[in-house]
Amino acid sequence: MSETETAAASAADLLARAYIDALAAAENVKMKSMVRGPDAKDSLSTILDELEDDPDEDAPHLRVDLVMAAVLTAKAVSAEPGLARRLRKEAPIVTMETHTADMVPLVRAIVDDCAAATNKGRHIVARDGSEKSHAPDRNNAEVIAALNRRKLTVGIAPDVRRYLPSTLMRMTEYRLVLPAIDDWAIKLVIEAVTGEACSHPIDPRLVRNADMSDLSLAIRSGLSPAECVARLVKIVHEKSQYAGEGPALGDLHGYGEAMEWALDLVEDLREYRAGRLDWELVDNRALLLAGAPGLGKTTFAAALAKSAGVPLISTSVAEWNASSYLSGTLQMIRDAFGRARRNAPSVLLIDELDGISDRASLTGDYVEYWSQIVNYLLEHLSSGAENVGVVVIGTTNFASKIDPAILRSGRLDRQIILTAPGPEDLANIFGHYLADTILKGDDMMPLALAAEGKTGADVEAYVKRAKAAARRARRELRISDVLDQIQKGGPKMRQSVRRRVATHEAGHVIVGRALNVGNFLVASIGEGGGQASFADAIDMASTPREIENVICLLMAGRVAERLTFGDCAIGSGLEEHSDLARATSLAEMLETKGAAGNLYLPDDPARNMLRLPGLLSAVKTRLDKGEARAAEILEANRALLDDIAARLDAKGYLSAAEIDKIEVVARVREAAE
Repeated sequence: MSETETAAASAADLLARAYIDALAAAENVKMKSMVRGPDAKDSLSTILDELEDDPDEDAPHLRVDLVMAAVLTAKAVSAEPGLARRLRKEAPIVTMETHTADMVPLVRAIVDDCAAATNKGRHIVARDGSEKSHAPDRNNAEVIAALNRRKLTVGIAPDVRRYLPSTLMRMTEYRLVLPAIDDWAIKLVIEAVTGEACSHPIDPRLVRNADMSDLSLAIRSGLSPAECVARLVKIVHEKSQYAGEGPALGDLHGYGEAMEWALDLVEDLREYRAGRLDWELVDNRALLLAGAPGLGKTTFAAALAKSAGVPLISTSVAEWNASSYLSGTLQMIRDAFGRARRNAPSVLLIDELDGISDRASLTGDYVEYWSQIVNYLLEHLSSGAENVGVVVIGTTNFASKIDPAILRSGRLDRQIILTAPGPEDLANIFGHYLADTILKGDDMMPLALAAEGKTGADVEAYVKRAKAAARRARRELRISDVLDQIQKGGPKMRQSVRRRVATHEAGHVIVGRALNVGNFLVASIGEGGGQASFADAIDMASTPREIENVICLLMAGRVAERLTFGDCAIGSGLEEHSDLARATSLAEMLETKGAAGNLYLPDDPARNMLRLPGLLSAVKTRLDKGEARAAEILEANRALLDDIAARLDAKGYLSAAEIDKIEVVARVREAAE
């Protein structure tokens, strides 16, 4: 520490002790003077001239939060040369930013009873943002009157620009900011409350994670400083354990791209905390996580924080909007970011972000109200220097409702959309929730297939209800208990239908392998039907021939049914996302989007086919061609079709690895290509 820093620390310590003694006098608390040693005769101690020095053990004790406010106020005041004296005797114009609303009345009490106790001509403006009158255009006349009478004028607010009178902001001479709680402040509070100097070391991580309520619970008169620190460690540790309950990233499944993003971030946070990586080089600092309810968006944020070993600061737009006034909503936003910054590195979760309206969709009286909220949120999201160490994750069920400005570069500029977990992920999720039961290690695929299309939240609910059923039956949990909960209230697939579905999906698998179309992810059958999922089949670089192969793949399920049963069920052509609908759209695209010639038409397949002569016939020809190619492949692999259908029927599932091992007749693949 340099000589200048040492002198500043000494001045802050002396002034803080003087303020604590003055606070004790104002609160009628008898205690030993905090100003000791050669510095006791310093001019700052004149504030104590009228104080008595005899402690009275039966007198009330100092409040921890008031003592902390005195210490932090003293530190801010001592940083400005001569200000401590001017506050007591002159008429400076001062503003004090407290960051949080709950500190406003505490700091005002310190100004009244300690910092300016001897200055009778003072005008204090203390605003916590809870009322409509806490605005820059209110009560400016009173400020002007106080200034004209040369009164000490002090403004105190969580956000001085937003809540204090504009005249006061224009005229202020000293712009003070309440400093963060540090180990020096905690030790001084412990000494003031217990009467003993605290020499016990305090872990910096403890300082970051402790808030005012923790300090108030831990620091008590009658305890030694070591006992106070030990209590604080225990309280913060238990709070961290509670916040860290639940799964880590390694326990989660089905998050795809989001998991990759999170694992990269965990590694970067470790490097950042170790001092080996500058925050500016951490690219995964903000994320909008979108998806349907129940997909585990908030669980993901908590698991990220747990895996990274950093605090999770959780808030929501619903929580912000619980305030009756706009000022209260803005204060909630500020408090959330303030907590995240004080605990950095940290993860700030903003849930239900779609609760903030897109300004482009607003009309009437709501425009100004929501515009102020959005602008205030943007201001905090864009505060790069202030947000060092803060990872911001916003969650939403409706990404389209988010104001575009929130998603711009430097804000929540990374967007990931979660989808329902597939069978393998569902099996892993069931395994996680059943890990503490006798079913641990059992095959979870039957449960996953039965729960096809469901979410992790659904799985948790099924397992919880199944455990309750087994408990009431006074026996161990069984797989059938979980299956009963999954299937409760839903129709069960008839065996004849199941075999047809298995044959349909087997047809997709064989033709896909024969034509080398995309990357198969899974083939499965659940109570709601079957699927043969594949990825990366079509992109901007796809050729007409590759698209024709996809059409052939889509037609293959219908062909497989006809080969096996002599007809085709209507299910593959009933909906807009059915096999036949997708194949038709691709065939129409080949005819109208330049793939088959120099022609482009807007996206409206049905209208295009009705109004353009010959288009319907051309599309039908492409579909028939794809169907014929699929039939050729399946007829050449007839035994394989029956074998795969039987495996799917029995097991209900083929993994990507199993599909990759399937070999079709090579000469057919060459002929088809």
